[in-house]
Amino acid sequence: MTAIELRGVNLALGSGAARVHILKDVDLDIARGEAVGLVGPSGSGKSTLLMVLAGLEKPDRGTVKALGEELTALDEDQLARFRGRNIGVVFQSFHLIPTMTALENVATPLELAGAPDAFERARAELASVGLMDRANHHPAQLSGGEQQRVALARALAPRPEILVADEPTGNLDETTGKQIADLLFAKSAERGATLVLVTHDASLAARCGRVVRLRSGRIEPEADAA
Repeated sequence: MTAIELRGVNLALGSGAARVHILKDVDLDIARGEAVGLVGPSGSGKSTLLMVLAGLEKPDRGTVKALGEELTALDEDQLARFRGRNIGVVFQSFHLIPTMTALENVATPLELAGAPDAFERARAELASVGLMDRANHHPAQLSGGEQQRVALARALAPRPEILVADEPTGNLDETTGKQIADLLFAKSAERGATLVLVTHDASLAARCGRVVRLRSGRIEPEADAA
């Protein structure tokens, strides 16, 4: 079964003379439970593609389906609800709320989704990434690796069927980055989640079941990508 389906996706950003065509006629199918690495040179459009397939950016043309739902047909509120239930996002720069503890950061999306046991589930998720003893610490009191573990726990807490990650090890040293990558792959596999990962790290991309290469906003044909 297909988790993500893109057809004829085009997206330009900016206006007037500064307008840049980022994605060009992108077609992409990702199966449920698949782990896909998105790679390509800086400026090739891979992070933008990730945002589009996660419903965080709307294309100018084309359709985006996730789990059978046409995201391009939803309004912002509907999109937010769909993402909250079905798509977990991990960013390079963590995006934690500085005034909240680790536990509160993980519990917040669950509370917004109306989960009655938000804090109980958040505690379990922090424990699953080895951070229960840091639950009451604020982001500034945590190392980069610990902050990314909190961000991963937050993404996993709603039990999403799709997990997307944009350079999740980009701000971490090699050893810490490998620990985060191990967690990311282990947790997505354990839960049968579809994983889409943007990375510059060839060794990280190689851990995915399939690598999709972008160049100048287009997906390179697989036969040319070797």
